[in-house]
Amino acid sequence: MQFRNGIFIVTEEDHCPLYNVREELKVSDGILTLPASKPTCLTLTKELIALTSADSAYENYSGGINQKTKFECGGCTGLIRFEYKKDKGFATLQMKLLAAAERREKIKGSSNFAGLLRSVQIFSSLSADDLLDLATLLQFNDFPWQFPIAQKGDPGDRLFILLSGKAEVVDDHGVALAELKKGEVFGEMSLLSGDRVSTTIMTAEPCQVAVMNQKNFRHILNRFPALQIFFYKLLVSRITKMNVQRAEELSSGMVGQLSDISPVELCQMINSNQKTGKLNLESEEKRAMILFNEGELVHAEIDDLSGKEAFYKILAIENGRFNFGQGLTMGEKSFDVIGGFMGMLMEGMQRLDDSLQ
Repeated sequence: MQFRNGIFIVTEEDHCPLYNVREELKVSDGILTLPASKPTCLTLTKELIALTSADSAYENYSGGINQKTKFECGGCTGLIRFEYKKDKGFATLQMKLLAAAERREKIKGSSNFAGLLRSVQIFSSLSADDLLDLATLLQFNDFPWQFPIAQKGDPGDRLFILLSGKAEVVDDHGVALAELKKGEVFGEMSLLSGDRVSTTIMTAEPCQVAVMNQKNFRHILNRFPALQIFFYKLLVSRITKMNVQRAEELSSGMVGQLSDISPVELCQMINSNQKTGKLNLESEEKRAMILFNEGELVHAEIDDLSGKEAFYKILAIENGRFNFGQGLTMGEKSFDVIGGFMGMLMEGMQRLDDSLQ
């Protein structure tokens, strides 16, 4: 079977689990090259095989005007559309030299950024090739002094890594609450929980920041176990610090609205402070209950579900009231722990994230 050469660029994306807008798909001499460090989607591969082996042109001509033809792949949970960009070959020697120079410059840029990543502690264990792959998944931005890198209320869909300079966590009045230095990571709490950004991050001096979108973040967690462990520990540390501030609220019970604090945050607080008691949640249509024994989850129920599946469903409740009362009966204290809390919490947040895709 003969395959035609061609380069295609992703122009639209709707919940595709792998690929982003502006990424390129290349076919050259029967070899398919997908975006760097991304896994191969067999559904997309099938579409490209059919496209490059067909006799029809990649572009249409109407009235003397070259019109782009859109192709699409939508065989899984998402959809991408892509357009033909150009042939692999170049018409003149000058164009070939120019293309080669552009490729060298791109590789050099990625290598420079890979060197910057090497100086960040969380990436120090990765190989040179892994760092180069990682660099292709990041955007590197320069921010001037007193510029907001992330603002309270923004969608929590990006991870930030401070490569140089200093930044500050500021409150609604612009008062600095904490300082961030080179190598610090922020945005991961919102990225993992799906919540909006809770605080504003402002540059205290010119900064260079590496930014990763949600899709690529999920990809690196799957590809690099060392990074998965790092972000797991970081999440635990951040949750612990946050919940120490709320420990007093749990000493005599607590009531409130789920619009002010999510089930994810409530469960984190109770676990972090090793409380024993019953968390009840009520909405217009649902009644749910979770039992904690010294912070460990020993029972959950909602509708006709119980155990882990009930816990995952409870985490998705967005509106209603809650109350937490301390203490369990002797029978309830004898219940076995139904799973490792942090592992279940991360699984639950992953399910929440998937449901929004």
